[in-house]
Amino acid sequence: MAGPSDDDADDPYCAIRIGDPGLSGEAGRWGVLLTRFMRVMAVFWLIQGLMQWRVVLTGDASIFDTLPKSAAFAIVFFAVLDLIAAVGLWLATPWGGVLWLLIASAQIFVASSMPSFFAGGYILIGVDFILITLYFVLTFEAGRDSEPQERRRKRQKRGAARALPAPTRDYLENGLTRLRGLLTKRDATPDDNAAAPAKDAAPPGKGLPPKE
Repeated sequence: MAGPSDDDADDPYCAIRIGDPGLSGEAGRWGVLLTRFMRVMAVFWLIQGLMQWRVVLTGDASIFDTLPKSAAFAIVFFAVLDLIAAVGLWLATPWGGVLWLLIASAQIFVASSMPSFFAGGYILIGVDFILITLYFVLTFEAGRDSEPQERRRKRQKRGAARALPAPTRDYLENGLTRLRGLLTKRDATPDDNAAAPAKDAAPPGKGLPPKE
């Protein structure tokens, strides 16, 4: 199976791959832990979204008629976004993590204002804080783990871009060889003008003023 292309590696919206080997041949340990954490969270948020849809679909009347408006809008909000966040978390995409952070923050706000809305009440607030902290720690460590591999990959791409094609390289090498040969030949040939005596030069003693 073909490996990921360089374009996929530079794409910030591309999913994190479990076991994607870097230049060292080994997958980042923190990247694998982050992906597994996000997929476990995806299962929990999928269950929460389905629970909200159960409230919407199994009621005898519309939730907007039987519940306060704030509670009804909160149910619809979590019923829709919990499932979307679960998909993003399962794919381990950056937008899935951002959406999950938004929903977890919304859960903390709703649970603090309406403790009876979620099962667990204030306990859910503490759980959400712990999960958010774990997510940030794993994301930070995964970024540090993959930074050297990304730096080496970019350096190799720059070196490949600077490399000349074989015909051009051979042509330049032949030109340099010929130029070196011409310079060597010129240095080995004596200078005729310097070796020949000057014809117009006066003989010794001639042209001197007479002695008094």
